[in-house]
Amino acid sequence: MTKSKRGDTAPVHTEAILESISDGVFTVDEGWRVTSFNRAAEEITGIPRREAIGRLCSEVLRCNLCGDDTCPLRQTLQDGRPIIGRTGYFIDGEGNRIPISLSTAVLRDGRGRVIGGAETFRDLSEVERLRRELTATFAVGELHSRSLAMRPILEILPAVAASPSTVLLQGETGTGKEVVARTLHDLSPRRHRPFVAVNCAALPDTLLESELFGYKAGAFTGAGRDKPGRFALAEGGTLFLDEIGEISPALQVRLLRVLQERCYEPLGAVRSERSDVRVIAATNRDLAQLVRDNLFREDLYYRINVVLLQLPALRERREDIALLVARFVARFNTLQNKKVSGVSAEALSVLFSHSWPGNIRELENVIERAFILCHHGEITLDHLPGDLLAQRPAPGPGGSLRHVHGILDAQAISAALQRNGYSRTLAARELGIHKTTLFRRMKRLGLQLPEIDGRSRQSRRE
Repeated sequence: MTKSKRGDTAPVHTEAILESISDGVFTVDEGWRVTSFNRAAEEITGIPRREAIGRLCSEVLRCNLCGDDTCPLRQTLQDGRPIIGRTGYFIDGEGNRIPISLSTAVLRDGRGRVIGGAETFRDLSEVERLRRELTATFAVGELHSRSLAMRPILEILPAVAASPSTVLLQGETGTGKEVVARTLHDLSPRRHRPFVAVNCAALPDTLLESELFGYKAGAFTGAGRDKPGRFALAEGGTLFLDEIGEISPALQVRLLRVLQERCYEPLGAVRSERSDVRVIAATNRDLAQLVRDNLFREDLYYRINVVLLQLPALRERREDIALLVARFVARFNTLQNKKVSGVSAEALSVLFSHSWPGNIRELENVIERAFILCHHGEITLDHLPGDLLAQRPAPGPGGSLRHVHGILDAQAISAALQRNGYSRTLAARELGIHKTTLFRRMKRLGLQLPEIDGRSRQSRRE
């Protein structure tokens, strides 16, 4: 054996290296029996070294790639070419599926003769967990999202639906407030009763009052018979009051009484009527600021603000753009009896780049317009509105698909930094990359670091 300067043999030195690395390594002889099995291989597979050495590798490593035609190590020994980074999975000692990336090489002795093969494998469990987290779809009823900004809302939605409390939905126009309201109703004990929606901004106060509370015959000229209001029509169910920030102070008083006393008086009535209705209110305005400006009653604000759900704008949940586009394409294919297959990478890049001031409603309108021009195949740049194309950034050397990937990469890095208190080291560890790689990607994507520094928090956690 060759001696090192310190008198250690080369095999001993090699064994120390193999024991210190985090990748699993094993070798087999020409009879496919395991001749070495390092510490990381034990940890990843859950199989002790003493049980592995001397046995056939197919008996030790229960891998989905085992087989005469699929074994990577067998292919390498047959043609002499190494295999790098092939993915598969092991079944460990407890029956768990462990995703791996493996590489193979021919093992030769000092004279160059083939004496077996070597295989290294890396545990991809953390990478797979991160991939599932980034691509996971959170679903509650008809609501589906991949955005971390939507996750807290979707997590509490079933509990909110089960309660009888009044709900206030706040968010920009087009963020899907009515969809959330309908989902709350569909998940609630009132789902078999009516869901009635009223846009408070669409009617003047005089008409809105009669629309909400109804009227009796003779209440005014032309009122020849009784007409039930929306509260009566929604009896036992849910009443959705959209744009509640637009109603007048006088109507706010009447609405407050209904919420407090569960009764109301139709126009021209001589007695009150009981109401068993759950109210869900929505607005695109800041009601708290309207209260401070004396434009909205404080007592009514606290009465409807029992549960507040703040819906994020589409620009804050760009991860959902591709998901929403797919749902709209499927819907319009059904409605218009077409066979549009999806959206091209270039068109999707433009959709990702747009700021979407009209939010989900604007995106839906864009896809509907594209269906007018696109009869089959993919929606391309030719099918998108000109104002959207005028705002698109100039394509870089990697083209539009790379731009889309950059957006998703930036979102993943930003989310990891936030979850780890802006600790660069912890964020890099979660993403499965080295810290220097994280810095390089952030620089390439133009991500700015916040004023706070997560290193002090990291040191406390470690």
